[in-house]
Amino acid sequence: MTVPVTSLSSNDLEPPEGLEPPEGIESPVSELLEATLETSPAEHRLLSLEDPGAGLGGEAGTAPGLDGAEVIEKPQVARWFAVQVASSCEKKVKATLEQRAVTLGVDNRILEIEIPQTPGVKLKKDGTRQSIDEKVFPGYVLVRMILDEDTMMAVRSTPNVINFVGQEERRATGKARGHIRPRPLSRQEVDRIFKRAAEKKPVVKVDISEGDQILVTAGPFKDFQGEVIDVSGERNKLKALLSIFGRETPVELEFSQISKQN
Repeated sequence: MTVPVTSLSSNDLEPPEGLEPPEGIESPVSELLEATLETSPAEHRLLSLEDPGAGLGGEAGTAPGLDGAEVIEKPQVARWFAVQVASSCEKKVKATLEQRAVTLGVDNRILEIEIPQTPGVKLKKDGTRQSIDEKVFPGYVLVRMILDEDTMMAVRSTPNVINFVGQEERRATGKARGHIRPRPLSRQEVDRIFKRAAEKKPVVKVDISEGDQILVTAGPFKDFQGEVIDVSGERNKLKALLSIFGRETPVELEFSQISKQN
């Protein structure tokens, strides 16, 4: 048995005589049908492409149109990324990556490579001093770049590069480590790193450990000899037992006030 299918019009959905809505109120069914009949499916798709916010109370958006309208893309922004490298290979990685960026044609997206450093003084075993550049974060290089597949591969494939600093994406199965997604440094992190590197106060690095014999070269205990009992590299100070009036007395000294005895 075949059931005949008939098309509906707006008049077919009007309420029966005697059930008309009160004066001044339109029939909601009639309004819905008329809106549907007036707008074709193709026009609905075009509307959704041209105005993603239509019907949602949002502002009109811009998207690729079907009539060849111009597409406005967001400009790519260069960000700072921290890259972990092999120990004592920071300068080698910097030089190699700068050369590779040119060779691979990504030097317009890998813009800066920095090794934050601050001036320092190293006390040698013979008591002499040597001016050095102390790395703020040993084992890391900072790269300002536009992150995409090409620049990411250029950095990762550079010899002595371990990986970007970022968030590990866990694998669904297995115990193997997941892919590292590079995380850009925040403006506060970048400012703090370069502010520390710009400090003029030199860091004194001393080749001294507990049990070493020292000679005090400056200060109220000049010419006293003693034995190191504690070294505080962050504070540029150490503690030594000095023989004062025949008794061994612990005294705190700055690295700049002592020299190491052979």
